[in-house]
Amino acid sequence: MQFLKYSLIVIFCLLGCGDKEELPNTLMDFEPIENDEVDSMDTEEVDSIDSIDYRDEMRSFVIKMSDYAKSAIPGFVVIPQNGIELITEKNNPNGEIFKDYLQATDANGQENLFYGYNGDDIETNTEVTNYLVDYLKVAQANGNQIFTIDYCSSNDNIENSIDKNQNLNFISFAATDRNLRVIPELSEKQLQSTKDINVLEDAHNFLFLVNYSNYETKENLINEVELTDYDIIFMDMFFNDGTTFDRSMIERLKLRTNGTKRMVICYMSIGEAENYRYYWDASWETKTPVWLDEENPNWPGNYKVKYWNPEWQRIIYGTEESYLDNIIRLNFNGIYLDIVDAFEYYE
Repeated sequence: MQFLKYSLIVIFCLLGCGDKEELPNTLMDFEPIENDEVDSMDTEEVDSIDSIDYRDEMRSFVIKMSDYAKSAIPGFVVIPQNGIELITEKNNPNGEIFKDYLQATDANGQENLFYGYNGDDIETNTEVTNYLVDYLKVAQANGNQIFTIDYCSSNDNIENSIDKNQNLNFISFAATDRNLRVIPELSEKQLQSTKDINVLEDAHNFLFLVNYSNYETKENLINEVELTDYDIIFMDMFFNDGTTFDRSMIERLKLRTNGTKRMVICYMSIGEAENYRYYWDASWETKTPVWLDEENPNWPGNYKVKYWNPEWQRIIYGTEESYLDNIIRLNFNGIYLDIVDAFEYYE
């Protein structure tokens, strides 16, 4: 269930980060992942198929990222997308709840709940929907907000998606374009807040925009998003040329046209490596790191990773140049984690 990938495999040839700003003191004080910690790991033990609980490893990864980010920015939110089965014991929504994992996350994202599982504007099979809802309700009952993305463009399907999600108290986004490059108009059925959105619980709607191919410049994009009244913006921190947005641009997006505040949350993939990201090393194509696995045949340029490996985790968080640290520097309100369901590949 990796539907966001297509939207991100676009113009990128070589990525780099924008100018660095000083890290918050709280982040600098947080204990990073040390090189000797990586070196001391027994690679054979880390990568032994027989010894790994892939779900526990993903839970642990997300928890560590959450602890790290929340120590840097109070109120920072962490939202894993898909992989909702991680909240309980394997394949049982009524099983033991992994409370540490739920406490480390603030919400759950779910694609294709009512539309898109078998194709755009195609209603998701009832059995699949019910399966996902059973898990999502457990997360919701334990304090997590639920954000859903349905891929549909006809007016009837959009309205139906909104109705069904609202009946469950889920916050939904009807993506009219699978590439996630379009800013739809808010439906009249969707509540629109007139107060500050300081926490996820205040939100009634959100925009998911991670493909910027319709925009020639960063300023054009920021200007258009600024004019929307969405309560939350989910976005990628890299523009088409591979550079990051300026921190001042992110701050501009946190204000709506009526002067009230909203949240801006950054998309990032943690279950696959992407060869169009700034961290990619061309030498990996000939000298493959132990953590880098096969290319995803459905998404060229995206590679499965042994996400439990400390070397990969250092790329994602805990060092000055890591993915998460760059997000924190730009002062996003949180992260939206994709490919959390990577455990399915290894199982």
